[in-house]
Amino acid sequence: VLQRFFRLSHDDAVQVMLNVHTRGTGVCGVYPFEIAQTKVREVMNFAKDNEHPLQCTLEPE
Repeated sequence: VLQRFFRLSHDDAVQVMLNVHTRGTGVCGVYPFEIAQTKVREVMNFAKDNEHPLQCTLEPE
């Protein structure tokens, strides 16, 4: 998901994943509001379609 929807490199995706695992949250990127909304919607639809409990939220910078 991190590589597919946020275009993170493998190393960056692993770092975000480790932050989520150890801290409970991770930053996937900083985007203009409309783009961020689209990314959240795409990730949540993907998670739902694949029956995965992944959560993706939008927060102000």
